[in-house]
Amino acid sequence: MKAVVFHGIGDIRLDDVQEPKIEQPTDAIVRLTSSAICGTDLHMIRGSMSGMQPGTILGHEGVGVVEEVGPAVRNLKAGERVVIPSTIACGYCSYCRAGYYSQCDNANPNGSRAGTAFFGGPKSTGPFHGLQAEYARVPYANIGLTKIPEEVDDDQAILLSDIFPTGWFGADMAEIKPGDAVLVLGCGPVGLFAIQSALMMDAGQVFAVDHHDSRLDVARELGAECINFDREDPVEAVMSTTGGIGVDRVIDAVGVDANPPESGPAADKAREREEMFRQQAQMVSSQAKPEGELWKPGQAPSQALLWAMECIAKAGTLSVIGVYPETVRFFPWGQAMMMNLTVKAGNCPHRRYIPDLMRMVASGAVDPAEILSHRLPLDSVIEAYEKFDLREPGWVKVELRAA
Repeated sequence: MKAVVFHGIGDIRLDDVQEPKIEQPTDAIVRLTSSAICGTDLHMIRGSMSGMQPGTILGHEGVGVVEEVGPAVRNLKAGERVVIPSTIACGYCSYCRAGYYSQCDNANPNGSRAGTAFFGGPKSTGPFHGLQAEYARVPYANIGLTKIPEEVDDDQAILLSDIFPTGWFGADMAEIKPGDAVLVLGCGPVGLFAIQSALMMDAGQVFAVDHHDSRLDVARELGAECINFDREDPVEAVMSTTGGIGVDRVIDAVGVDANPPESGPAADKAREREEMFRQQAQMVSSQAKPEGELWKPGQAPSQALLWAMECIAKAGTLSVIGVYPETVRFFPWGQAMMMNLTVKAGNCPHRRYIPDLMRMVASGAVDPAEILSHRLPLDSVIEAYEKFDLREPGWVKVELRAA
């Protein structure tokens, strides 16, 4: 079969590989009719998420048709359309039963403390072969796979595999209440769904920060007040619009890749804030260690977190769904403590949200396919990755369709 295979940092290829087979009684084989490219995939390709093993099939978003099920899969049969959650869970451990499917004790073969198991990730996540392929083996299929009703098409269902649930999860963690002022940092696909989710939860005001006009245009259509950080300083824009109070909730939908702006009105301000943070960190470090060792590159908060802390109101909630590798160790806890902030972060427990979101889509309450910008055949995947990685105008979310 055809599959997108990781060969090394910056090196992915569309290869011919062996078709998967049933390995465990709770497995299913799914023929993929649709998959997608996600910003998380770029972390693996760029090397910002280490531990990728050459030969791993990429991709963690998938929709397809059940081809075969193991003897312990009693709720599915061949021929049924299903959406595949990005994260893998057993369904019976204490974490799964509490709804923390992304913290399953059993799915990750590296052990219960190893973290989230998901498709197409590094060794620490399994590894499990991913879903940018013609067929996939799905572990714990009796728990993960969710049937797709006739009212929901593949264009809608593929967005329920990861990014719509993740955006909803970010808004849910942020504890959004009717009337709240919300700031979403990053208008990639997950950020856009966080905006949409916040508005569905009756947020009174939603700000969106990015510098790609095509993404900000989508955010504006959804109802957000858009701030292009190449043209204005996000902190000044948010604070002036909220009467100096700030926002009640912030959702970081960018993660480790959020770099300071290089030019424009926000650039000098960003450098000033970063220098202030450096000086504070140096002061604390010099008190703790005689040699005054400062944080190393990559250990300081990303630009998104620095803006979040400047924009959030006292007693606010910060929700982090952007990807940060385990090597990131630094966060301005002193500021968070003094402001009585609530800080939440995590990988989305997709299986917890997919059934409810599926019902919303089937009822016509929301159409997630509005976020899709490109629908391409799997054969075009390498070119699509290149354009998506460069954030070319209009490239918001790419669906890959089977031949």
